[in-house]
Amino acid sequence: MSIFVGNLSYQATEEAISEVFSEYGTVKRVQVPTDRETGRMRGFAFVEMETEAEESSAIDALDGAEWMGRDLKVNKAKPREDRNSSRGGGGWSNDRSSRRY
Repeated sequence: MSIFVGNLSYQATEEAISEVFSEYGTVKRVQVPTDRETGRMRGFAFVEMETEAEESSAIDALDGAEWMGRDLKVNKAKPREDRNSSRGGGGWSNDRSSRRY
């Protein structure tokens, strides 16, 4: 299981996030996604802790808490969706009859 941490300051680091969550148990991993083009943090992270009890404790304590000038959004991470299933039509077609010149 993983915890989603949203509304993070762009100055937050993996180490700082780990330090905050370690008050509620053992932090196994922190992931801070970055923008592919700019390399800048995207404003959210995922935290994995040793047990579900520790994760629940961290969620209860930190959801809505102010940290680095922002109110955190902390909850259980949802499973990743298949990106292809969410796209509606609009793909390229090889059918020449649909092309306009």
